[in-house]
Amino acid sequence: MKAFIIILLLSLSSFASDSSLNLQVKILEKIISEISINKEKIIWSDNKEISKAIENHKLLQTTPNCKKATIMILQDKNNLPKECSHCAIFVLDYALLSQVQKSFGAFFWKKGRPNIVILKSRLKSLLIQASSDLDPYLEEKVW
Repeated sequence: MKAFIIILLLSLSSFASDSSLNLQVKILEKIISEISINKEKIIWSDNKEISKAIENHKLLQTTPNCKKATIMILQDKNNLPKECSHCAIFVLDYALLSQVQKSFGAFFWKKGRPNIVILKSRLKSLLIQASSDLDPYLEEKVW
């Protein structure tokens, strides 16, 4: 738990010169690497900049086809393809967490700071396990 917070803070301070996109992608990669879905993690996002940055970092596998993805990073509910509803969904807006029922967590900026929310009940229903490093971000429900 403390290790994750320390890594996050070090990342924030050491990458202060990075663009907000690179910082956002690094945090998303850390979150996704800390979950287990019992499948190969293949990422698709409706935000093409995020997809490209994740692909360039080569820490996670990406796909341009949401049907091949196992995890979706969703920025806009209107971009959620119906044929890709089999995926676990991580959203980039807190409001989407209540609107997209298959979403298990959210990463968003509030007052210039990154915020992470992961819902315990949805992790359980989607058979996703989170490492103890994500414990500070686990919540019972959407507020």
